[in-house]
Amino acid sequence: MILKRSLIVLLFLMVPLGLTGSCALRPPHFDEEAWRAKVNTVDPALLYASHYRDGRHFNPWMPEKEKSFFTLLRWKLTRSKEYTEAERSHLPPIAQNVQNRIFSFSQDDFILWVGHGSFLIRLKGQYWLVDPIFSKRALLPKRRTPPGIRLEDLKKIAPALRVVITHNHYDHLDKESLLGLSESTQVIVPLGLANAVQIMNKRDIIEMDWWQELEFGNGIRLVCLPAQHWSRRIGQGHNQSLWASFLLITPTATIYLGGDSGYFVGYREIGKRFPGIDYALLPTTAYHPRWFMHYNHMNIDEAIEAFNDLNARFMIPQQWGAFHLGDEPPGYPALELKRKILERGLDPARFIIPDIGEIHSISSQGR
Repeated sequence: MILKRSLIVLLFLMVPLGLTGSCALRPPHFDEEAWRAKVNTVDPALLYASHYRDGRHFNPWMPEKEKSFFTLLRWKLTRSKEYTEAERSHLPPIAQNVQNRIFSFSQDDFILWVGHGSFLIRLKGQYWLVDPIFSKRALLPKRRTPPGIRLEDLKKIAPALRVVITHNHYDHLDKESLLGLSESTQVIVPLGLANAVQIMNKRDIIEMDWWQELEFGNGIRLVCLPAQHWSRRIGQGHNQSLWASFLLITPTATIYLGGDSGYFVGYREIGKRFPGIDYALLPTTAYHPRWFMHYNHMNIDEAIEAFNDLNARFMIPQQWGAFHLGDEPPGYPALELKRKILERGLDPARFIIPDIGEIHSISSQGR
């Protein structure tokens, strides 16, 4: 066990120290068509099947075989795709004076991109904070761009708020960020995460299972939904807690909180079961190399397909521009999304790529 932990630490240190390039391996072949065919043959009824057995959660529609340490090592030792200087250096702009702009903003609902997968959402006077991470690191990866709003400023703006955590990975469940919020903050988490959050000085915790719904007043509902992912962190073994996406439903707007997920049949089912989604916050990160990442992370083409499956009005890409998690540079997903919009002749007005800290006024018009 001590040897394995030492190897894992060494593995993560190899990339930033530039120790993998000279001995890089050829990447294994990955068949995109075969992968898509496999996804399309899944029976949607399995989205409602039991997903807990022998102390672990799993994706019943397409269970994933746990990756070995040596598979992880092979990824780190495999030669990555080449990126241009513009792709390597691109990062999202940072909006200024965010706190003052919120105070001067009208009482309209809004979505504010804090950065990575973190969003501050105001709905009918209620503040919701999604997957907050204000720390300089997500365990090991260093932050490349600052949060769109400081944690101390957020507490002045929204002294009472609800926090939604999609799963327990360090770039979504950040201990220091939760500790920095008021003890009275209500936190909504997937099954199996309450104990971990309680240790982070929180007492008002609600666990939710897939397809469960809760009412929060003013006509606001939160629905916990499936995602194709996994869970693990120090103190919690592989898949001992659940992962999820969520749907915030209000009388004026419906927002899909995508969390982290690979592409799966669930997007079509969610779109059918919950028509009228206005905003789809979809993950676009850590999708290179495809042979290693395809099950748990969508590439840009798949994120667009998920957006189409959900039949949402607008897509907001998330989880890019802050941390270097896959082979692709942090800002690369936004550049590729813009290219795909042009190549596929899509309406650019339906894709909102905000600056960090940008306030987007929620509109319910046009349905």
